[in-house]
Parts: sequence; C-alpha cells; structure tokens
Amino acid sequence: MHPIRTATSADLPALLDLVHRAYRGDSARTGWTHEADLLDGQRTDAEALGAMLSDRLQRVLVAEEGARLMGCVQVRDQGDVAYLGMLSVDPALQARGLGKLLIDAAEATARDAFRSKRMEMTVIEQRAELIAYYERRGYARTSETRPFPLDDPRFGLPRRRDLRFVVLAKRLEES
Repeated sequence: MHPIRTATSADLPALLDLVHRAYRGDSARTGWTHEADLLDGQRTDAEALGAMLSDRLQRVLVAEEGARLMGCVQVRDQGDVAYLGMLSVDPALQARGLGKLLIDAAEATARDAFRSKRMEMTVIEQRAELIAYYERRGYARTSETRPFPLDDPRFGLPRRRDLRFVVLAKRLEES
C-alpha cells in the first residue's frame, strides 16, 4: 500500500510531470485512462497547480513510493458538494488499485475535512471506459453537462470540436 499525503509546493515539479504523463502524449498511451486521442498540449500548468496547492479550499493528495509520486487527486471544497478532479496514476502502474485508493482518500477528505455530503466530478463525455470505471465506484451520471474549454490552450488542444463534460456524482457516507 502506498502512503497518501497532502501535496506541498515542493511536489510541484514531480506533480506536473505525473499529470502530463498520465493524460497526454505517447507516455500516457501505455495506460488506459489517457486523453491522448482527444487532446494534445498540456493538461495543466505550474501556475494552476501552484494555485491548487496554496488554496485552503483545495487539497491535492499524492501517493508515493519512496520519493517518487505514483498518483494524485484533487479535492475542492464547494460546500455540501466537493469536487474530485485530476485523478492521475503513473501509466505504468494503472489497473493495480491505486486509483481506487486515491478516490477513497479524496472522499474521506471531502467528508471529514470539508464536511461535504456529496462528491461530483466532470469527465469528458467520449471517455466511456473511464465513466464506467467511476460508475463501478458508486458514481452516477447526473443530467448535467458542462462545456469543455475548447479554445483555451491551458486545458489542451482538442483533436475534435464535440468535446463536453458529463457530471457524475456520489453521495458520501458518514464515517
């Protein structure tokens, strides 16, 4: 089992590398959760990650082995509803249960630290296999969709123009 802790600003370079390896480019293709067929460019940048790390209403949780980051997940306090984002697992380590551990830690943080009653996330609609993964973990599609920032290169360069997010949600159980 990998220890999970809250990321600090010292983790920023390794965190940025991990997120990009998990989502974009040829390295991401070695795993199953990538967006490399839908988007080119960056997934995030140092400025956005730094803002997450310094925001008291957010936590970035990391799993590590020794000094190496193996995975991460973002949790943002939005009152009764928390947001789960940026779930990233090193592509070489996917399908070994680390994603589930990170989701469990994110849910515990939302429930215990932020007192949230529900967790929600957005997933690109075309990522059916990833949506099914979250559904197996108790998340359900809501009727809500949200636009993808197609023309903002900070979030990637779309290979197609029909991208949009579906919203998934899960009620958090009391601890």
